[in-house]
Amino acid sequence: MLVLAIIFNVSIVVTAHGQGLTWKASLQAIRTVETGGMPNGGIGALGDGGKAYGPYQIWKPYWQDSRVKGSHAQCLNSKAYSEKVIQGYMLRYAPREFGRLVAGTGKVSDLEKVARIHNGGPKGHKKSATLKYWAKIKRLIP
Repeated sequence: MLVLAIIFNVSIVVTAHGQGLTWKASLQAIRTVETGGMPNGGIGALGDGGKAYGPYQIWKPYWQDSRVKGSHAQCLNSKAYSEKVIQGYMLRYAPREFGRLVAGTGKVSDLEKVARIHNGGPKGHKKSATLKYWAKIKRLIP
């Protein structure tokens, strides 16, 4: 039996066999930490001196690395486009973890790797500098 829990507006799917984190919940947690308190869910948000764009605060090198067609400027005003960019990035740098989250069978460790890579680049999950970011994300899950 599946039970849907809403914690801090983050949907977490829990199964009889344990917790299964979803991609949707992962994106919500990342957006909440990046721009959660901003109007319009972070649409139009500029951060880091104007280098980070939109609801997920995507930098140009991140966008380039994602290999998603379009332009970095699209990240500023499109949540859907920004999510495609994150997907492309994670397919390159955390494909197994991304796959489990998409399947709804993700573990906390999968979300940790994805979140820390989002924050710190391809090897962000190995950087101590991303631990504070991870702590903020972790507070959003039970």
